[in-house]
Amino acid sequence: MAGAAPHVMVLPFPAQGHVTPLMELSHRLVDHGLRVTFVCTEPIRKLLLDALADNKKALDGIRLVSVPDGLADGDSHRDLGKVLAGVLGRVPGYVEELIRKAEASEEKKVRWLVADATMACCFQAARSLGVRVASVCPSSAACLVTSLRIPQLIQDGFFDDKGFPKRHGTFELAPGMPPLRPTQMTWNIDGALEGRRAAFELAFGIAQVTDLAEIVMCNSFHEAETGAFELCPDIMPIGPLFADQELRKPVGQFWPEDASCLEWLDAQPEGSVVYVAFGSFTIFDPRQFRELAEGLELTGRPFLWVVRPDFTSGGLSKAWFDEFQKRVAGIGMIVSWCPQQQVLAHPAVACFVSHCGWNSTMEGVRNGVPIVCWPYFSDQFANQSYICDIWRTGLDVTHGDDGVVTKEEVKDKLERLTGDKGIAERARMLRDAARKSVNEGGSSYENFKRFVDLLTE
Repeated sequence: MAGAAPHVMVLPFPAQGHVTPLMELSHRLVDHGLRVTFVCTEPIRKLLLDALADNKKALDGIRLVSVPDGLADGDSHRDLGKVLAGVLGRVPGYVEELIRKAEASEEKKVRWLVADATMACCFQAARSLGVRVASVCPSSAACLVTSLRIPQLIQDGFFDDKGFPKRHGTFELAPGMPPLRPTQMTWNIDGALEGRRAAFELAFGIAQVTDLAEIVMCNSFHEAETGAFELCPDIMPIGPLFADQELRKPVGQFWPEDASCLEWLDAQPEGSVVYVAFGSFTIFDPRQFRELAEGLELTGRPFLWVVRPDFTSGGLSKAWFDEFQKRVAGIGMIVSWCPQQQVLAHPAVACFVSHCGWNSTMEGVRNGVPIVCWPYFSDQFANQSYICDIWRTGLDVTHGDDGVVTKEEVKDKLERLTGDKGIAERARMLRDAARKSVNEGGSSYENFKRFVDLLTE
């Protein structure tokens, strides 16, 4: 079987929330005997290898290769508009070149491109070289369905052909799906107009070329999004994705994980800890950061808080933060990054304060953890709607007239969430449905099996 293993090229969009599920998928494909080349941009490859440090062998059969990111010297990798423009303009050519090189060398020919749906701009390049395409959406099925419906939404007068809203208010594509707000679509990003244009082009591209993929999958499960799957039955749920049952394999983190928090959690009572993490992109200004910090302190509960080095926009008083850390030293732990999947699976965790990225949402769901929702941008608002309105497994924060969530609001929402037995029960029921879907005989399990059979036929 080893000699006959098909060569699969896996291509994520260059962002943490996309790399993680595609890396999880890659580990699963290796477990099924496939040969995996994982393609990322040069800066992402460096982050992955630096985060792994001396544990590079843990990639376990996944070959990591890189392509240029298309950014000019001096461009910031936090400038999403420039990142998107680089992906659209240059990455397809680099991927085509990689496939050609594999064909010309002693390497095994690439049989499949297993690509992030957001990288649909690369589908045609692969197909033109005789490489078959599978599309994987790392976001919700609702997010993918919305992208697929963009031409219809333009025709129906919700948006112009550049993605600008022509109507206000909310609308829904189907019952059981999050309502859409024209001002909160995935392509509404801050910054220069060119970036917004590139974001819309990327989303619109998904609708235009998805038919080039022989199979379209997403990191979700049927019971979580019945409305979206009924609207688009060709989308196959294969989630919630995970690399291995023990949660030991690396899943493509951009920063080194501080595993000491797991020992700290071991010392906390069951169901006592508030876990706080806002993903890889959210930025808080100093005032909002202080309100969150003091709100956590006010609860009197133990908390584990992930504070990335770039989490605040500057201006936070070091003296104030040092003093805060001294005050909460006995009850709170602050880390710069952590093994989130292991944290959420830990029995000490009571609830999760989250930006509602889809990976975080699915990881919370898989472990039955209620969520305080604090979305930042993109699909996170729709994910919040799933959590608060459709599944009813969490609560959202309320911003004041000045846009700030106060410490009193933080304390109030955490107290209400942790005291709500109905939310806890619904979170447990959704957890059970998620676990059933990925266990033998479950819908996601069977879909993934069909996918592997297709790759190896």
